Amino acid sequence: METLAKWDVRIDCAKRTIHLTAPDGQKVEVSATDPSGYLHQMEAKHTEGIRVVCEYPDVFPDELLVMSFGLTNAPAYFMNLMNKVFMEYLDKFVVVFIDDILIYSKTEEEHEEHLRLVLQKLREHKLYAKLSKCEFWLDQVPFLGHIVSKGGIMVDPSKISSVMDWKVPEVVKEVRGFLGLAGYYRRFIESFSKVAKPMTSLLEKGVLFIWTKERQAAFDELKKRLTTAPVLTLPDLTMSFTVYCDASKEEFESLSLGFVHHTTVATFEAEPTLEQEIRKHQKTDEKIQEIREQIKVGKAPHFREDEQGPVWYKNRIYVPDMDSIRKLTLNEAHDTAYSIHPGSTKMYHDLKERFWWYGMKRAVAEYVAVCDTCQCVKAKHQRPAGLLQPLKIPEWKWEEISMDFIVGLPRTQKGYNSIWVVVDRLTKVAHFIPVNTTYSGARLAELYISRIVCLHGVPKRIISDRGSQFTSRFWEQLHDSLDSKLWFSTAYHPQTDGQTERTNQILEDMLRACAIQYGTSWDKSLPYAVFSYNNSYQASLKKSPFEALYGRRCRTPLFWNQTGEKQVFGPDLIRDAEQQIKMVCENLRVAQSRQKSYADVRRRDFTFKVDDFVYLKVSLMRGIWRFNMKGKLAPRYIGPFKIVERKGEVAYKLELPSNLSGIHDVFHVSQLKKCLRVPEEQAPLEGLDVQ
Repeated sequence: METLAKWDVRIDCAKRTIHLTAPDGQKVEVSATDPSGYLHQMEAKHTEGIRVVCEYPDVFPDELLVMSFGLTNAPAYFMNLMNKVFMEYLDKFVVVFIDDILIYSKTEEEHEEHLRLVLQKLREHKLYAKLSKCEFWLDQVPFLGHIVSKGGIMVDPSKISSVMDWKVPEVVKEVRGFLGLAGYYRRFIESFSKVAKPMTSLLEKGVLFIWTKERQAAFDELKKRLTTAPVLTLPDLTMSFTVYCDASKEEFESLSLGFVHHTTVATFEAEPTLEQEIRKHQKTDEKIQEIREQIKVGKAPHFREDEQGPVWYKNRIYVPDMDSIRKLTLNEAHDTAYSIHPGSTKMYHDLKERFWWYGMKRAVAEYVAVCDTCQCVKAKHQRPAGLLQPLKIPEWKWEEISMDFIVGLPRTQKGYNSIWVVVDRLTKVAHFIPVNTTYSGARLAELYISRIVCLHGVPKRIISDRGSQFTSRFWEQLHDSLDSKLWFSTAYHPQTDGQTERTNQILEDMLRACAIQYGTSWDKSLPYAVFSYNNSYQASLKKSPFEALYGRRCRTPLFWNQTGEKQVFGPDLIRDAEQQIKMVCENLRVAQSRQKSYADVRRRDFTFKVDDFVYLKVSLMRGIWRFNMKGKLAPRYIGPFKIVERKGEVAYKLELPSNLSGIHDVFHVSQLKKCLRVPEEQAPLEGLDVQ
């Protein structure tokens, strides 16, 4: 518009999608444009409440007679006005976009009448069109960057010139600008997203800008396709259509109609159905030929041959004894979008209604058993593998200890947010040390010396999980110097350190009770939790941990009349301590035996051999991504992987790929599932990573 061009007035126009459709069979078109500034034709009322008018009196007059430029809702208001004015004519023979009016008709006589009606509407509502901006009796008209004609919609060549003149992008901003301009005409370019993919990948966060040959080829291809863009037409319902469908062996699904104007651009030959494939291969199967001969002499009562030739077993078609056709049948019943990996029982019942061959049930079970997708996504419904393997009972107090961290606790005023739990494996005496997850290895070593070693001496062995605190080089060097052996659990199998895991559960329950009853911070309740735990009866010891450690009950307000140390002589004290340890060890053996018998009822003994291939369970692996998915839809297993060594009775070392190098390669047997096929190559692990 003249005013906008002269004064560079800016108007905030909200984004709007225009669906452009070619007039069906219309022959004559006219474009009329309101030239004198469409905003100046709207009367302004109640301007005293408009904030922008009051704040800028030097820009706006004291009294606005018409709508002024600069108001945010001005374009939308005018568009709404035009829609109301031409409501009864819209999409019949009128298209309106702000101040552009497009009139289309089938004949000249009809167009003359349509033009008269539109001008009459403008007169009634006191809207005026500038004659010099109007064009009449056109065969085609430019409209919103397109050329609209009776033949269809095409790209406006004047607009394409800016795309063709676009220089090779040097920064991401220029790539985004080119794709935005070219994307406006994406409806004219087949597979636009596929062609532009090398360039759109540069828009992703964190991608380094490198202009490769592939991106240059995509850049040139988009320019080429825009210059040769086709004309988009509406279908002529009197003409023929070509039907495109999927290539399913079972039935037609997801039909799509492709209109072909006047002639068919290509001839498509339908693929044979599964039943047609079976009929074809029956003709060359020797067993079926023998059955045909037996049918003729009446020696095959359950078989029949219909008029079209195929042999049937009762009411089921006989699938020839050929691996290719039987595999195709099994694949259609298991791997397609219409049958998404059913179990062997369901799959067999579905197949037996229509198909038959000798040993079909076994073939179905074997096919499902070796399906890689089924093995990766389906849960096991069997008892966990691996019988309980109790650890050897220590010979003396604080000879072996176990340790773990309870994390995720509320941060206290002193800065603690976790608890370091250390437990003696023989006497079950525990120490609960408040710490912060940010403590360094040196700080933890200082606490270990002052809170454990100073009280109980240096242990021979330490059992823990594979937390970063326990696998650090500093921690290993510290215990090498103290001559302590570090024993770690297998990857993602916390049951190895069951003693500490159970202690953690008891401690968490006690802290919850203190928070409810006393309402204090958990670190203030921790000393009472230590006292309560160490003086509580342990079923496996048949006494409290304190009594197992010191040979007598701790004196408390509840138990205050225990024998004093002065009444026990030196030799008696030593003999009594040894007797107490023997009793504790015997009680622990009995408890271990009882626990193993209970646990093994819910487990099964299962072993693998070296060089076997197994799937690895990942549902317990936090941070594992598979095919860009994590959580509910992530696979349960990955692999298969090769077993390279057996570790003990229930652990195996696997040959893992390089992108799993951050995971310890020894796993408990319960985390593995046997692969019943020998893979030609290792399954791809795209998208798999440890966060």
